[in-house]
Amino acid sequence: MNFQDKLDKAVFANNSLVCIGLDPDFTKSKKGQSQFEFNKTIIDQTASLVCAFKPQIAFYAAAGLKGLEDLKKTIEYIHEKYSQIPVILDAKRGDVGHTSLMYVQEVFDVFGADAVTVNPYCGFDSIEPFFKRSDRGVFVICRTSNPSAGDFQDLMVGNESLYVKVAKQIISWNGKYPNVFLEIGATWPDEVGVLRKLTKNTPFLIAGIGAQGGDLENTLKNGLRKDGTGLIISSSRGIIYAQDPKLAAQKLKDEINKFR
Repeated sequence: MNFQDKLDKAVFANNSLVCIGLDPDFTKSKKGQSQFEFNKTIIDQTASLVCAFKPQIAFYAAAGLKGLEDLKKTIEYIHEKYSQIPVILDAKRGDVGHTSLMYVQEVFDVFGADAVTVNPYCGFDSIEPFFKRSDRGVFVICRTSNPSAGDFQDLMVGNESLYVKVAKQIISWNGKYPNVFLEIGATWPDEVGVLRKLTKNTPFLIAGIGAQGGDLENTLKNGLRKDGTGLIISSSRGIIYAQDPKLAAQKLKDEINKFR
């Protein structure tokens, strides 16, 4: 089963567009608790409420080899116990072609992710090796959620912003590689609308909901496809560090579904 099919089945089965970012800060962990154990609790509480899980690799790499082992164990656990839920590894890879070939093996073969985030700055040859893994999903960064995103992404290239140029290129790549999608920040809901007008069907990974203050309502109104899907809404700290993560995930799911 390819990533898109797995995602679609999870969306339908759980009636959810929620993606939980598994980003445990090892410096905040309870004494003796591993990142895997932290994640396992979250996963078990929320697997029936989500369409995907999304660990961010930096939180594990910062903890050293033990952290990377916990990342691998986390993905393996999801695949073994909740095999219907895809895992997106937020790694933002992208480098010269021969280096990207190694990154492809890292994210898909070593860690076993169903999908990955990549950075398009180095151009097509730097990320095509990911695209060629047709059973996996590839989310190309287009418009990020951070406050300084506009430093480069809003620069005008001819009569269009750079992020629009990037979006059009991603959509063009999707024509040849249907496993290629867009990543967009919910802190820019108007831009989500601009990009949805460019492509009626391509799925968007939406970051920035929760602690980053993303505008959920307008993101949904501007980004949903006519069938009420097409968005993967990711929240990390707002769920994993909530007093009751299951309740927080349920609230986000219900809030999203009001607009579907």
